[in-house]
Amino acid sequence: MPAVRLLPPDRFFDRQQWVAITKPSAWYGIWLVAHGWIVSLAAIGLAAWSGNPLAWLLAVIIVGGRQLGFAILMHDAAHGALHPNRKVNNFLGQWLTGAAVGSDLIAYRTYHLQHHKYTQQAEDPDLALSKPFPTTRASLMRKIVRDLTGQTFFKQRVAQFRFAFVGLRAMLRGERAEKRRASTKAGTPFNKQSDDGVTSPTIDVAGAMTVTRSVGRFLLVQAILLAASLLLYGWTPYLLWFAGLATTFQLYLRIRNIAEHACTATGSDDPFSHARTTHAGWLARATVAPYWVNYHAEHHLFMGVPCYRLPQVHAALGRAGKHDAMTIAPNYAAVLRQVTAAA
Repeated sequence: MPAVRLLPPDRFFDRQQWVAITKPSAWYGIWLVAHGWIVSLAAIGLAAWSGNPLAWLLAVIIVGGRQLGFAILMHDAAHGALHPNRKVNNFLGQWLTGAAVGSDLIAYRTYHLQHHKYTQQAEDPDLALSKPFPTTRASLMRKIVRDLTGQTFFKQRVAQFRFAFVGLRAMLRGERAEKRRASTKAGTPFNKQSDDGVTSPTIDVAGAMTVTRSVGRFLLVQAILLAASLLLYGWTPYLLWFAGLATTFQLYLRIRNIAEHACTATGSDDPFSHARTTHAGWLARATVAPYWVNYHAEHHLFMGVPCYRLPQVHAALGRAGKHDAMTIAPNYAAVLRQVTAAA
């Protein structure tokens, strides 16, 4: 199918405004990455110090939201929107955000731009995330239970580590991936929730080797966090981090994926119809919608805009009378009702 029709920004912004909106800040992206780590470590540290199981539960709820936030900030880096310096942008996206949750910036970038080019069409690699909807409430509840009990996490990890082992064996044999081929094979593990999880994107040795490097970065970050935990306060802080990664992060990721495209237009050439913006209160921003990810329609209309300026784009579209043409939900609960009510 043809690529999604782009929306000319000069319909809503003059040249000076557009340059100001799309130019990444030299400090704001760094602050957002630091904010994610500060909040995570503070929540974990206070919970471990308290020794209170309710505080542990609260920490897992908070940390899962920041882990999703790291995935969102890696997504911004994939668009080159986290920092104006490309090397700094890629370091932030690869090591300080993507590696923390087991994803690979470069592979994700190639894969994700395909999603933007063919949003909600047959060629969209993310179509499997929205295609099953609407679904039954019972089906959704089963998925939520799998997320909160760690089943989704371990299923994905087993698949990811299996392909990493294939890639490691290839590396030990001295095989090399062709540099001219941009692998998209390791960018999807925590951006897909389809039945085949991370298994389907990784179909060749080059992709498996990319997964190996991604897993290596992930394990290195986990080792650093575990070492710091044991040195400062024992096992508890790291176990709280890991519990968030295995449970609430998976649930928040699923809800975010559902909200972005489920039950929106498929195959339409209307650029306003492919993605959903969801209003988010403080609780949603702390969990399922960190760092302005809820402005997803605006992101698809103007994908070069840094996440922290998407509210400005939303306001500009409102002044132009375009909100009625967009898919906008009042909250995430309303989205979940919509994607299950018709089944």
